[in-house]
Amino acid sequence: MLHERKDAQVPGEDERDPVVVTGLGVVAPNGWGVKEFWAATLAGRSGLAPVSRFDTSGYRAHVAGEVNFEPKDHLPSRLLPQTDHMTRLALVAAEEALSDAGVSPAGMPDFACGVVTAASAGGFEFGQRELEALWSKGGAYVSAYQSFAWFYPVNTGQISIRHGMRGPGSALVAEQAGGLDALAKARRAVRSGTTVMLSGGVDGSLCPWSWLCLTRSGTVSPEADPARAFLPFDAAASGGVPGEGGALLVLEDPAAAAERGAGHRYGAIAGHASTFDPRPGSGRPPGLRRAIELALDDARLDAADIDVVFADASGVPAQDAEEAGVLAAVFGPRGVPVTAPKTMTGRLSAGGAPLDVAAALLSLRDSAIPPTIHIGQSPFAADLDLVLDQPREVPLRTALVLARGHGGFNSALIVTA
Repeated sequence: MLHERKDAQVPGEDERDPVVVTGLGVVAPNGWGVKEFWAATLAGRSGLAPVSRFDTSGYRAHVAGEVNFEPKDHLPSRLLPQTDHMTRLALVAAEEALSDAGVSPAGMPDFACGVVTAASAGGFEFGQRELEALWSKGGAYVSAYQSFAWFYPVNTGQISIRHGMRGPGSALVAEQAGGLDALAKARRAVRSGTTVMLSGGVDGSLCPWSWLCLTRSGTVSPEADPARAFLPFDAAASGGVPGEGGALLVLEDPAAAAERGAGHRYGAIAGHASTFDPRPGSGRPPGLRRAIELALDDARLDAADIDVVFADASGVPAQDAEEAGVLAAVFGPRGVPVTAPKTMTGRLSAGGAPLDVAAALLSLRDSAIPPTIHIGQSPFAADLDLVLDQPREVPLRTALVLARGHGGFNSALIVTA
């Protein structure tokens, strides 16, 4: 299998140069903003609940991680007619991240600040509403904003426009794995001379149209009880639970951050790699282990240097078994603490892995591993040292975040204190 090592492709960049995270912005089903999200996560408070926006009685699945808010309380009225719910959440997360970092792009030189985001489906809810207008009333009733509000790069575009961020801008589509790949791409931009990059993912499309697509994938849990719906690595696992939200991070060169007087650094992005699974039936192993090993190589670390793993934790039994086997092979049976705080939020598509990165950085800051909740009997207890129910307070210097996307994407990212 050919592997494209993305972080080695920009001529002249020094792979050893660190890139630090100076700002975080979070919108999650169990917490609005970094402070609320982190408090809820350490306390084991779940944001999973029965879907409230539409009637799911005719569908296979009924539980999701929703982020409900009043947009007019957070955004200018001119943005509301042209944005999907997903993009509104992204704009709020961007505002928090830039404010947290103390960065004002408007006061910086042109092209000094860029944006890279990840998405999996774009503004699906907006798209459904406009298609309904088309079918029921005709083309004259379709919003002109439909031309971009549904589009995968819409979060990048709206954030760039609102904050005047005219530097490198792009979007990646690799489902769950895309959020980590976006952070890696932003790291490359900083190494190549861009002063500030805002990156990560805020995703989600909870509407009848998308719900039908999600439930027909066969990977969504049919359980109606929110406490039993999403049980990765559990004997009763029956699939994942969709959610919405995510995190955006401010990335900078450490010297530039120090020169401008950055108030704090959450940590550094030390390594990344992405791989793609081989063709089904080829007999070749999946690419997750290779992604981990290449990320360790990129960070110039050994497996023994990793203090905690934030697992992909799909909740699909066969995929859980595959991930547990890979972690046992790389780190040894029960060789490293493993956690899946997404049991409190659901799987947030392209926003899920950046939210895990934010949680990993906060874990390093506070020396506390957040718990995996609701897990009972695990068939992988001999392989995985799962952090269950309560935070584990241990010294932490290095965390590995894993993500797998539908269709064969794998991504691994390492952050250090």
